[in-house]
Amino acid sequence: MATPDPRLPRLGRGRSRRTGHGRRARRLRWRRSSPRRTGGNAVSVYEDVAEFRSALPATGALMGLDLGTKTIGLALSDGLRGVATAMRTHKRTKFGVDAQALLAAGEERQVTGIVLGLPRNMDGSEGPRAQSTRAFARNLMGLTELPITFWDERLSTIAAERALLAADASRARRAEVIDSVAASYILQGLLDRLHHMEHDDER
Repeated sequence: MATPDPRLPRLGRGRSRRTGHGRRARRLRWRRSSPRRTGGNAVSVYEDVAEFRSALPATGALMGLDLGTKTIGLALSDGLRGVATAMRTHKRTKFGVDAQALLAAGEERQVTGIVLGLPRNMDGSEGPRAQSTRAFARNLMGLTELPITFWDERLSTIAAERALLAADASRARRAEVIDSVAASYILQGLLDRLHHMEHDDER
């Protein structure tokens, strides 16, 4: 089983809290969410975080991905969705090979949803990299019923670089783990959003 590198920055609050839709977690269990159907077509890629949240079980880990041209950074959350942890960097080959490796890693940790970093331009527009990420999500949808969503990854790599510099990581070490750390920042952003939505529900 893949384990996080203890030298990498750890994000999140590390808290015990209510999860998902306000129910307190009792145990982590594997569950593949059934896609919502619209007009006869299965839908498991969600633009809206609220809809993504509704497709998730109350508890269970989430997987964050930072898609690069040569590598894919992988991060995982805990079952209560409070903390994102950088796991590893996958070297890209063909889509089918990459997807199977990522889904296998997710199944090993019983993930219940996938978060892809969406590389928007600084003005909020989307260029070729964002379109490539969306295409990856559509192709991935054909291989899994897990709900998938996007999270704006602007500045995530900069934040990851700063965290590694603060941890006194060498240049070689930074190059090795930067994508997985960036994935953890992407995933943590989504986790924090889910937490705020849950807090709003309890008001």
